[in-house]
Amino acid sequence: MGNKNVLIIGGGTAGLSAAVELAKLDIHVDLVEKSDFLGGHAIGYTCKATRNTCVKCGACMVEEKLNHTISNPKIKTWTGSRVRTVSKNGRFTAKIDGRPKYIDPDKCTNCRICFDRCPFPGGILHGYSPNNIPYYAINPEKCRYLKDKSCGTCRDECPETAINLDATSTEYTREADAVLVATGFQPFNPEDKPYGYHRFHNVVTGLDLERMLKNAGRVKRPGDDTVPQRIAFIQCVGSRDSKRNHLWCSKVCCASAMRMARRIKDRQPEIDITVFYMDIQTVGKDFEQFYKDAREDLRMVRAIPGDIYEVEEQNLKMNVLDNTTHETLEEIFDLVVLSIGITPGKDNGKLAELLHLKLTGSGFIESGDNAASATNTGIFTAGTVRSAMSIPETIASAGSAARQIAKYLRPNPS
Repeated sequence: MGNKNVLIIGGGTAGLSAAVELAKLDIHVDLVEKSDFLGGHAIGYTCKATRNTCVKCGACMVEEKLNHTISNPKIKTWTGSRVRTVSKNGRFTAKIDGRPKYIDPDKCTNCRICFDRCPFPGGILHGYSPNNIPYYAINPEKCRYLKDKSCGTCRDECPETAINLDATSTEYTREADAVLVATGFQPFNPEDKPYGYHRFHNVVTGLDLERMLKNAGRVKRPGDDTVPQRIAFIQCVGSRDSKRNHLWCSKVCCASAMRMARRIKDRQPEIDITVFYMDIQTVGKDFEQFYKDAREDLRMVRAIPGDIYEVEEQNLKMNVLDNTTHETLEEIFDLVVLSIGITPGKDNGKLAELLHLKLTGSGFIESGDNAASATNTGIFTAGTVRSAMSIPETIASAGSAARQIAKYLRPNPS
């Protein structure tokens, strides 16, 4: 099927996994990703191995898929790009808008001079994988040159002359025989929850902590760069929330929190860690042993805290009604980690309208009988665009979609 081409919208875990599987079947892929970096949210996840033992968190699997994607000549990637229109007349024709490529990937050596010397915080973005090429990108929302041309430090100091701040956007057209929607999810924004996120320096999300551990290897308080002595994880932030009609369980938060907490204890055993939870989502066939081991390392409290207040030295105070003992506990922590849930992608509505798909009541893209419906339309879905999934589940979903696409593209026997 070397003459067949598939358009994949979304370059996260599902999109990368499907691209790799399709390429193995001699199918060419155009993979379009709206951000400047491939890998989605999961490429920022840290390995959570403890005591030199793999805990099957899946983070390394995403890195592997990204590596295979960028090294495969059958896969063409388009970062910083969005699909504007899709039409079908026999084959699909997609009109794609590409943002300016301010940093030339063929010239950039990832020396990080631009990142270090940009005088405006956030003006230069960075990836989370050595397979993000280039590793740096200009942030149009923060770059002063793009606002009023008042700063060109990154361009002037780049030793490879890889930065062109006057680059322009591009429009291009691609044709495809099938389309896969794999645009992933949106992490819940906890700013309006009573926990002080973005008000208190030492309240972070699980995603923030993932990236901290991946970059630095150890946990520190953002407020003063010191090692915390007491950390609290609060589960189900944005999941199972009837007030927001978020009735689903995000499925991955319990495992992620406990794995990260145990990783911290493994490397920084002096830190005391408490996990506040409604109940614990099971994690694979070895859950009972996993949970037993976690309870040995962590303090588990079946209760969800109320408001958080900042007290002396940027510490954080909370009141908790323990559902087991029915006691009201006043707790003070150095750092609070919010386990934010998986929510539908903010572009799901536009994608559904563009591709004539349906949304569930929760806002995910309806999968229905994916194989049967796609046979008529040639449009497939995979991964967390459909519902909350773990990394292994997302990879399995992408593999299933790739097989369905291959079957769809296979010529009928004469």
